[in-house]
Amino acid sequence: MNAAAAVTRTLTFYAVLLFLLRIMGKREIGALSPFDLVVTIMIAELAALPMENPDISVIDALVPIFTLTAAEIAVSFLTLKSETMRILLTGTPTVIIRGGEIIESEMRRTRYNLADLMMQLRLKGISSIADVEVAVLETNGELSVIPKSQRRPLAPADIGVETEPEGLPLVLIVDGVVNKANLRYAGLDSDWLIAQLRERNIESVEDVLLASLDTAGRLFVQRKNRSGRRRHADIL
Repeated sequence: MNAAAAVTRTLTFYAVLLFLLRIMGKREIGALSPFDLVVTIMIAELAALPMENPDISVIDALVPIFTLTAAEIAVSFLTLKSETMRILLTGTPTVIIRGGEIIESEMRRTRYNLADLMMQLRLKGISSIADVEVAVLETNGELSVIPKSQRRPLAPADIGVETEPEGLPLVLIVDGVVNKANLRYAGLDSDWLIAQLRERNIESVEDVLLASLDTAGRLFVQRKNRSGRRRHADIL
């Protein structure tokens, strides 16, 4: 197999795998169930074999890949509709800590050791098991932690303070390019944006690394780093 054919073959499988993984869903690797992870590894192996072995035709290689993808989609649909299938394939969450005490029997059953438990707690900013109300080992291996009420961060609702709803900021400029759709969504136009930039002594949109508008109407602008000069941001 010559170089051109190898490149074409590789790009074909690359495009097919991207398409198939896209239609299988948006789950992160850390959020994959054991079944999802096995299917992903098998698809990767099936794609690697024909790229290494030119004797395997593209069609012969794609048939098992598409078969596994179809099986993955079918099983995902079944787990969506059937509680029994969901438990069978993904398992159930396990309570590891309750009321500040470790449940040893569940630790042994899930083969979850204390070192992993302490690491997961530290990652969530919890230093003492006594501060934990409930800790649940999820089916994807993540540890969900609910601190005791006395140890939770103070929220505005705890002291009766009313706050305004907050949403995601609208990105208006990225690397010198205006996002016209977001600008229209905010009910603004290019003249307003240019005026805001000039207030910050920025003459061209191309000089902006990022500009975003939050739900309170505050505009954040960061200039590009030119000639090694220090970047700085303006908020108004």
